[in-house]
Parts: sequence; C-alpha cells; structure tokens
Amino acid sequence: MTSDRAVLAFAGFMVMLSVLLAVTVSINWLWLTGFVGLNLFQSAFTGFCPAAKIFQKLGFKPSCGSC
Repeated sequence: MTSDRAVLAFAGFMVMLSVLLAVTVSINWLWLTGFVGLNLFQSAFTGFCPAAKIFQKLGFKPSCGSC
C-alpha cells in the first residue's frame, strides 16, 4: 500500500468516525469532519499533506507521482 492510499483510507476512516461520534456523542465532532475535508482540499492544490509525511516515516512507500 502506498502512502497516498493510506492517507485516503485514514481520511475516510476519520470522516466516518467523526460522523458516528456526532450522531452518538456530540454534534461538535463534525468539526473534525470539516478539518479532514479542508486538509484534503488544500493538499489537492498545494501537494502538502502532513498525514502522507507521517505514513512515509512509518514505512509506507510513496506513490510514483510523489517520488
């Protein structure tokens, strides 16, 4: 698995988790959903993604586009 795919999987998990927490615990968990969405949006334009850097340090290989 590449770091790009790991980022997508992690982002999807975080969105689903925050929606679940918003429904069961507090509506304020939707701020986490917004943060994840904004981070994905800005990384599409800037190419900077902190999660990708972390996954690469954990041993995930970068995709060919970011080699």
